[in-house]
Formats: sequence, structure tokens, C-alpha cells
Amino acid sequence: MQPLDRRTFLHRSAYGLGGMALASLLERARAGTPGNPAWNGALASPHFPVRARRIIHLCMAGGPSHLETFDWKPRLKELHDQPFPESFTRGQQLAQLQNKELKARGAFCHFSRCGRAGLEISDLFPHLQGVADDLCIIRSMQTEQINHDPAHSFMNTGSIIKGRPSMGSWLLYGLGSETENLPGFIVLTSAGKYGLQPVSARQWSAGFLPSRFQGIQFQSRGDAVHFVGNPPGVSRTTQQEVIGEINRLNGFLAEDRVDPEIQTRIAQYEMAFRMQASVPELTDFSREPRAMLDLYGVKEPGDGSFASNCLLARRLAERGVRMIQLYHRAWDHHGDIEKAMPSAAADVDRASAALIRDLKQRGLLDDTLILWGGEFGRTPMGQGTGRDHHILAFSVFLAGGGSRGGSTFGSTDELGYRSVDDVVSVHDLHATMLALMGVDHRQLTVKYQGLDARLTGIAGNIVRGVMA
Repeated sequence: MQPLDRRTFLHRSAYGLGGMALASLLERARAGTPGNPAWNGALASPHFPVRARRIIHLCMAGGPSHLETFDWKPRLKELHDQPFPESFTRGQQLAQLQNKELKARGAFCHFSRCGRAGLEISDLFPHLQGVADDLCIIRSMQTEQINHDPAHSFMNTGSIIKGRPSMGSWLLYGLGSETENLPGFIVLTSAGKYGLQPVSARQWSAGFLPSRFQGIQFQSRGDAVHFVGNPPGVSRTTQQEVIGEINRLNGFLAEDRVDPEIQTRIAQYEMAFRMQASVPELTDFSREPRAMLDLYGVKEPGDGSFASNCLLARRLAERGVRMIQLYHRAWDHHGDIEKAMPSAAADVDRASAALIRDLKQRGLLDDTLILWGGEFGRTPMGQGTGRDHHILAFSVFLAGGGSRGGSTFGSTDELGYRSVDDVVSVHDLHATMLALMGVDHRQLTVKYQGLDARLTGIAGNIVRGVMA
């Protein structure tokens, strides 16, 4: 037996431990070879009955006013332009209205009772009014962050700390993807005429999870993915041979060290190769009948509009993408709300309702959960000709995916200032969405900095009242 010096012993021991860790990682990922890069999810089986298989998040970036969407307040209308009662705001955190004279601002639009249950929905959304029986409106949302970027981060990751995984990344990590030809988490963006707020790419980051679980932003105009085609003179066969050789070399590197990013690199080379065929087919709307384009309000496929993105979202859902996020930047209405909000509503109303109708007629709404809403609400006090940020009350709606259609949940006070009945936090919303996907939010965890990190942190309760 050849004696080992201390340095050699430690060196070989490290490789042995690393090899065991890598073997465990590869077994969980079922990605032991470059030719089999699929990730089937960290969860061996669902914790609850699976009601939804995918999520489409229609994110109204900027914070739409709940008082002109889904929360009609006649008493606020009566108090319009009068001093706002100090009893509501004393000692409360306000954004730009802090230490300003506060005056009530009633809704500038009318509301109608819609559907069998008579849901009150703003007349700015006539098409959503037409699908009221599929909507579960939550009127009692609250959040913790009063500025846009941290509020977006909190809505997406359950935390304002940078480097935390987004909910789409958690879903992809826990459940895997149902498609091998497209990323399992895809993001699209669009913009209106007014109220634009920037949206950071960290909102769909994988955080401390391996980067293979991050959201992939598709371009809303032109080619959905840049450079998806082969360079001139490079055939598909040649490209496949190059990728095979690169992945073979990466495989040698994976045997040498424990680094999940190596497996990510292998998987992404394979994914990029398959996307060269799948993406052009995905974005080819030539087989969509004119009636379908009209249903969504698509003037020109791939024109960068929210309508075009909604139609693309349906096509992504059909192909098994797990998480689809559509950001529409048009809702930051500190001023000119009576001009800006009708414009934003017109951008999204027809297409949002069309997506619900289209999924329903294809039998996909039953297992597709739609979330519509922003990062916070707006104040019932006026800010010049608009409304300021507000965290104590806002509205979102769910549709499909096991949610209770044709219903409302929770309520705010008579002036829409604070959620008072069946208050729903962002953590509660996340816990409920995961439950509809068959996941117990307390059991989808990853060890990080010595703690069992999860999307809902140390909070979150499933809101049974919004589930069918």
C-alpha cells in the first residue's frame, strides 16, 4: 500500500466528497449525460391534489388603482375633493403624500354589476365584465413595500432582499417543465402610452437557485430570441456536432468539480439547439384565424403589444411552459389618471378577457391559473390629478386553475383605504398559488446560508376561500 502525504490525502478526499455530492445532484436532476439534460422537478410527488399545471401572471406594472378597477366605493365618491378623514391616515406610512393636505378622490368612472353573482367591475373593462363568472376578485390584498422596484421584488420573490428566487423559478425548480423544446419560465414585456415604470430583469431571476431556473425574456418585437438561427454556412447537423462536442468537454469538467452551473451550461446548450426549431414555429401566427386575432385585438402579430403577447402566452401554455409572465408597463398614475387609466385599460382589457375565453374553449383554463394585478394599489386621496402609491389595500383577480370563479374575497373599509375583512398578504397569495399547483409552500425549500429558504419566508397561509 502506497503511503499518502497529507496534501494528497486531502486533495483526493475532496474529490471523493465532491463526487458523491455531484452524483446526488445528477440523480435528482436526472441529467447525468449531455443528451439527457431534462429537469423533472425536485418534488417526487405533489403534496395536494393538482388543480393547476401552469401559471400565467398578467402583471400590471406600476400599480393600478383598485378604486377604478374592482373596488367600488360610493362613500368615497360622495366625499370627492373634501378633506380626507384624519382618523384613517394618522400615523400611517404614505409615499409622496406624506405631510401634504389630503383630499378624497372618488372614482372617475362608473361600475356595473356583472355575471351571475353581480360582481362590481369598472366600466373601463367591458371585456373583463363579460367573463365575470370566471373571475375570483381578491379585494383585500396588502403588501409591505411602497416603492415600485422593491414592491415588484416582494410580489415576485416574497422578499426585498436581492438574490432571492422568483416564484417562477421556484415552480420550475420544484415541478420541472412539461416542455423540452422551450424554457419552462418565459417573460414578455409591453408598454402603454402613460405611467411607464422600468421593470428590472432581477424580477425573474433564479436568485440562489442554479441559473437554469431563471426566467427567459422573449422579445415582444421582431425575433422572439436573438440569433436563434444558425450563422450562414453552418448546417443543423454541424451545429449539433459542435454542441455535442462542447457538452462532452463540459461533462469532463463536471466530473472534476461540483458546480451546478456546469449542468446548467450543458442543459442550456441542448435547449438552445432545440429552440432553433421550436421558437420559429411558436411565433408563426400564420395559422391563427383572423377571428382569433380579432378576439385578442391583435393588429399585427409580434408588434410588441400586450394583445400579441397574450396570444403568444396561450401558445406557450399549449406547449407546456410552466410559468409565463406578461408585464405591461402603463399603470403609474400620479397624474392625469382620467386620461392615462382609460388608455392602460384599453391596452389590456380585450386581450385579458380573450385569453380567458380562448383557454376555456380549448379546455386549458381548468388547469391554467391566471393572476392579474399590480405590485400595490393607489391612495383614495388625490395627488394632483392622480393617485399615490398605496400598500394597505389593492385588488387582484385569479381565473381558472382551481380558483373560485364568479366570486369576490375580502373587502376594504368604506373609503378603500385599508383591507379589513379576510386580509390577504403577498405570502398568503404565494402559498395559495403553490397549493393550487399541488405544492405545500412549507415543504418546497432549499438550504441557503444555513436556513431552509422558501418562497413564503416564515409566513404564508393558504386562502381556502378563493379555491373552488
